[in-house]
Parts: sequence; C-alpha cells; structure tokens
Amino acid sequence: MTEHRPLDPPASTTIATIANDVGVSVATVSKVLNGRGDVAPGTRARVEESLDRHRYQRRNRRPSSSGGRVDLVFHEFDTGWAMEILRGVEAVTSAAGLGLSVAQLDGAHRPPPRWLDAVLADRPLGVVFVLSHLAEAQQQHLRRHGIPFVVVDTDSATSASVPTVGSNNWNGGLLAARHLLELGHRRIAIISGPPDVLCSRARAAGFQSAHEEAGVPIDRELTRYGSFSAGTGHAHGLHLLRRPDRPTAIFAGSDIQAMGVLRAARQCGLRVPEDLSVIGYDNLPVSAWTDPALTTINQPLRDMAGIATQMLLELARGTEPATSRIDLVTELVVRESTAPPVQPH
Repeated sequence: MTEHRPLDPPASTTIATIANDVGVSVATVSKVLNGRGDVAPGTRARVEESLDRHRYQRRNRRPSSSGGRVDLVFHEFDTGWAMEILRGVEAVTSAAGLGLSVAQLDGAHRPPPRWLDAVLADRPLGVVFVLSHLAEAQQQHLRRHGIPFVVVDTDSATSASVPTVGSNNWNGGLLAARHLLELGHRRIAIISGPPDVLCSRARAAGFQSAHEEAGVPIDRELTRYGSFSAGTGHAHGLHLLRRPDRPTAIFAGSDIQAMGVLRAARQCGLRVPEDLSVIGYDNLPVSAWTDPALTTINQPLRDMAGIATQMLLELARGTEPATSRIDLVTELVVRESTAPPVQPH
C-alpha cells in the first residue's frame, strides 16, 4: 500500500499536484475548489481529502473595506424577533461596506443539501445562522472552502468548534419564574419553544430551578412546548385556561407567544393581570405596546446579532475569536401584565 505524505513545504502543492494524486483533471480540482456542483460526490470527497492531506493553501479571502457579502440564514423569518436580528446584522455589515443576503429555511433547523451547493457556488464572505445549525459534513465543506460561519442562539452551542453567540436562557427562565413566585403564584404554566432547541430547554430548566429554590412543585400538566408563534401561544393558552384547575400565571417562551396567550385570556373572559398574569420573553419593541404592556425577559437580540457578525468578520480576516461561545445577560422587565393572584374569599 502506498503511503501518502503531505508535501513539505505546503506552498509547493499545486492544483496539478492534487489532480495527479487523485487521478482526475485539473479542471475537476478547480471545480471542487470553486464549489461547483457538477462533480460526482465520490470524486469530490477524494479531491477534498487530498486537499486536506496535502495542506493545500486556498486563496486567502480577506474582506476589503468594501465589497463582499454576508449571508444571513434564519430557520424562519416571520416575526419581530427576526427583524431585531436583521437590524443587528445589518448595522455591522453596512458599517463594513458589505452586502447582506437573507434566506430562511421554512421552519427547519438544518439547511438542505441544495442550500450548501448554492453557497459554495456563490462564495459569500461568511454565513450567520439563526436558530439553525449544520451537520458535521456541512461544517467541513464550508471550512474546506474558507467560508466561516457563526451561529446565533441555537443548539450548536453544544459544540465548542462552532462559534456561537446567545444569551443566558437558563437565567431568563429563572428570573421569569422567580418574579411570578414572589408575587405569590403557585400554579404557573410554561409554554416554551420547540423541545429540540437548546434555548427552549434551558429556559424550562431555569423555570424549574426557581420552583425548586422556592420549594414549590411543578405540575407537569402545565408544561407545554411548541413553536415560538402567536398561534402556539393561543392554542396552548386556550387548553390551559379552560382547565378546571387553570394556572394563575403563564410564562411564554417569546413575546409573540405571549400575545397569543393574551388573546386566549380574553376569549376565556379573563382579565390580565387581575385574573391571570402573563410574562413573555425577548422584550421586542411591540411588547411595550400590548394592552396591558407586557412584563418580559429582555434578550439583547440586536447586540447578539451584531456581536455574531463582528465575530464572523474576524474569522474571515483569519483571526480566531478569543472565545467560541458568548452568552449575553438576560434581565427582567416588569410592566403591567403581572400582579399577585386574586386570593379566594
């Protein structure tokens, strides 16, 4: 068996070297380097393996003071939450003289293979993912082609190799539950986000920790998961509030969810906060304009998005960030939608 050894120095490796090693044409190697889709998967894998083994030095893609583009990929783009992220990213790309392309995955949390082919063909400066993540093979493809990526608040936080910017979701859940418990509520429901998303589970864990801290048991029948949409908040809110032993307070996983809960309360003839306390999450600008104004957990979305984009530009310049994970502080914002529960006569 022939043993392949990386050439020394790496700079001596050329496209022709790779083509000869794999047994393909120079044009085929060039197609792989440029992310072209018209290469058989098996051939592409062998070329990529040879490029790695020979430590082929790809062209340095440093951003200039102007020009270039950042791709922003949302799992879903339909709420004020996404707009806050977009504003944070755009502020950084605009100041850097960069273009911005926005895409969404129709609610999926992982891009399909065709998305990766398009990105490799278009060669953006880098990609910011929002509540979405890449399979390991997809991560490797982007790294091999010198396309850095950063994630905003998702379960990719579990991998230290993926640069991620989020907020302290556990603390947010803790603060929300503490506030309601300190007001005197003992039957508190939680409507969190998708159970397969880390931030949803982290908020629920913080919520549970506050109950344990106060010595108040949680009724598992009052724990719900779903999308962060108003429809989910409304549907779960109706089910919870129509129970004979309904909760006296509901912690929603997003301000948009909380708005659905407010509507459900009105439909059930309940007054907020007199009959039901409601607390949201995110502190979107609209949360101060609901009726009543929404008590919520401030999640600094614009700052998260801006920091993630700055991190991406550093990676594109070839500078490794000081840390691969940044969590910003979450804070309680008390408004009009929470109050002590009405005591039975």
